[in-house]
Amino acid sequence: MRIDNAANIYPASLSRNYASLYRMSVTLTEPVDPTLLQQALETVSERIPTFRCGLRSGTFWWHLRRMDKDPEVMPAAPLSRFHFRDNGGFLYKVSAEGCRIVLDVFHALADGTGSETFLLTLAGEYLRLKYGLSISYSGLVLNPAEAPDAAEVEDSFKTVFSGRKGELEKNVPAYHIQGRRLPGAGLRDIRAVMPMERVKAVCRRMDCSVTDLLTGLMLDALQKLYRADDDPKKRSVVKVSVPVNLRPRYGSRTVRNFSSYVNLGMDIQSGYLPLEQLIRLVKMQKEAMLRPENLEPKIAANVELEESFAVRCLPLVVKKPVIDLINKLHGDKYCSQTLSNLGQVRVPDEMRPYVTEFDFILGRQRGNSGAVTCTGFGDKLFLHLSRNIYGAEFEQFFLDRAGSLGLLAGVSHHILA
Repeated sequence: MRIDNAANIYPASLSRNYASLYRMSVTLTEPVDPTLLQQALETVSERIPTFRCGLRSGTFWWHLRRMDKDPEVMPAAPLSRFHFRDNGGFLYKVSAEGCRIVLDVFHALADGTGSETFLLTLAGEYLRLKYGLSISYSGLVLNPAEAPDAAEVEDSFKTVFSGRKGELEKNVPAYHIQGRRLPGAGLRDIRAVMPMERVKAVCRRMDCSVTDLLTGLMLDALQKLYRADDDPKKRSVVKVSVPVNLRPRYGSRTVRNFSSYVNLGMDIQSGYLPLEQLIRLVKMQKEAMLRPENLEPKIAANVELEESFAVRCLPLVVKKPVIDLINKLHGDKYCSQTLSNLGQVRVPDEMRPYVTEFDFILGRQRGNSGAVTCTGFGDKLFLHLSRNIYGAEFEQFFLDRAGSLGLLAGVSHHILA
């Protein structure tokens, strides 16, 4: 099958040193048995058949094509560009690392929600095999004994937006954090754990969502960094790009890509703002940008472009550099950082005693210095601040302000690649 509309940019930007990757992991109460995990992986990859596919280049487009072999549980490895041939041709890797089941995914295969479905279903099947659980399947934990549903593997962009007239979004270039790049595919990560009740209390006091609060904290750190930056040519706009899961809005159940984004922020030439005002600004902007009349035209424009006769007739050898150039000119150029919030992760009651944590990390960014991700599980919020530069001033500004609100229960530093 053709890769979905949003996925085209990822193989186009694929290079020897870069791939758009992210990592998810489920932490269990006991060390993971790789043999049982392999058995669960074979079953679940049949239930979610896009995870049995590799990437193929056709004459005009990229395709997902079913692999004749089973995916294998791989040794734990850094979160960096992996060669699909070394991974059996699959676009993801599953590994067992202590008590964790780790999933690394190439974004052309699925977005965060799609991979969350795969990982939670995999964890559920593993726990069923290990402990003989009888799981009440629902939500993002699918029943591996059921046949795949066509709705789960559809390109929802085409289903929802095909035939609509679109209009590309107008943006201005944003401020980018400068710093000495880590060598090769180097990636550093700061993991912060926040008590969920304290986060909710701050959100109630400021009348905002968790995403609004975190975006406001990021903009607060960006404007502090901007003030300390003595580059006379620096851009005055600071913006955070926030992915938006489109499934609840359009009734989609796809496990492929089906998300858009909103860029939230301000022009610092209008003056620096305190955190409370930044959060109010973010909330107002997000509400406006998520209205159908504002959100849908830019999504429809991408589908319309792909379906145009002229684009369809271009051979892939020409399309690839063109798509990559467009992505460079119109992607990270318009945001300073990215915040990806998967929201509260919920598992069936039968699994809950065996699962302690759920983490989500974006891999090395190409156009920006880093990104922030978060997930809620149980009574904790797990936050990751990843970066591809040595300096951690942005992250420190963010954590200092979060700490002043009483939001930090623990902070740890990690080398991911």
